[in-house]
Parts: sequence; C-alpha cells; structure tokens
Amino acid sequence: MSFVNGIGCDLRAVEAGLTLPFSSGAVEGQVNRIKMLKRQMFGRADLALLRKRVLLAV
Repeated sequence: MSFVNGIGCDLRAVEAGLTLPFSSGAVEGQVNRIKMLKRQMFGRADLALLRKRVLLAV
C-alpha cells in the first residue's frame, strides 16, 4: 500500500490533524525525554532506578 492510499484510508483523521487547534507536542516531548533517559541507562540499572529518574528529572 502506498503512502497516498494510506492517507486516503484515514482521511478523517488527517483532516482533523490539519484543521483542529489541538496539539500533542507537549506529550511527544515528554515521551522523547523518557526515551532518552531509557537509552542512557540501558544495561546499567533496573526499572526502579529508571522510574526514579523519570519522576525526578526536570
């Protein structure tokens, strides 16, 4: 399936994303920050320490 066909299948969502004033930028920024912390700590610590860093990091 090509890119254009994929957009055509979900046309209502594409139109809403381009016309509505809502943005998920803040959420995407937090997800990006958490992924960066996770990459930095890969193989070094367990989930408990990762959780503390995510909650305490500003």
